[in-house]
Amino acid sequence: MPETFDLNGLDGSNPLAFLAGLGVLRGLTLAWPDTPPRLSWQVMHGALRPVLHCAAEESTDSLCKALHHQLRATTDILALSFAKDLSVTGKEFRKVTAQAQAECLPEDRVGADYATAFGCEAVVDPKTGQILDTALRTMSGAGHQHFLAFMRQLLRETSVEQIEAALFHRWTYSDPGPSLRWDPVDDRRYALRWDNPSGDPIRTVRGANALAVLGLPLLPTQPRGAQVLATTGFSQKPRQGTFLTWPIWEPPLSVVALVPIQQGEVVDASQGIGVVPAQDLLADLQDAHQERLGLVIAASFVVRHGEVV
Repeated sequence: MPETFDLNGLDGSNPLAFLAGLGVLRGLTLAWPDTPPRLSWQVMHGALRPVLHCAAEESTDSLCKALHHQLRATTDILALSFAKDLSVTGKEFRKVTAQAQAECLPEDRVGADYATAFGCEAVVDPKTGQILDTALRTMSGAGHQHFLAFMRQLLRETSVEQIEAALFHRWTYSDPGPSLRWDPVDDRRYALRWDNPSGDPIRTVRGANALAVLGLPLLPTQPRGAQVLATTGFSQKPRQGTFLTWPIWEPPLSVVALVPIQQGEVVDASQGIGVVPAQDLLADLQDAHQERLGLVIAASFVVRHGEVV
């Protein structure tokens, strides 16, 4: 008998929570390939929150344990373990993408998906030779903050209990770091504080950060010319900055149906916040002008210097 789970811990207006929702959908699709889940969004407890639709009877415990297994299984993927950060040359990254391509199978493309999410070996900085990487990178080694190393630590150390707390309970920010800085709460600017926040201990929601790592491959990068790398969901507005935009949808969608929406075939990321009609999503978006099944809401945050504002 199908089961639904209200993921009340996740607020769709928070980019970290949205990425964690993607991680739940993608992680459980990998865990349950014969009965892939779907995800929808509803207004609950004053916010847009995801609802997980499982094709088979499951429990909160089995769901969290399945996600925990996926976190562990992802830890040693080459694209995550070849370096501490993405400050690498095109030649170095080409070794990662070549191996990911060689190992890629229709039923197992995890390595290739992460490599695509991180960058492209053919698009490099002409001065340094380093790859241009995902706009979601928020650190590169300064202050002992390492993007890939932090991801591996989160995947390796996050517990089943922390996953459950992130998904089903109000966020209390009681976990120690690391944080990937995808939560607006992480933006602790000195100018907005009465004292210097640099010495404050980092408190975060570890389960949400770990699940967001699972969701990252659903926001791949793509070359747009020899020296431009675009990241899914990001757009530039003259004299306004860089914006991160993501969809919120009503009908229950699988990963397969979600990918075209993420890549802008239904939601125009350049339009910022707004509501647009979703089209025939259950027909794999083959005809984008047919039956209306619900609403897709585009949430948006401006991003400056790699930080969500």
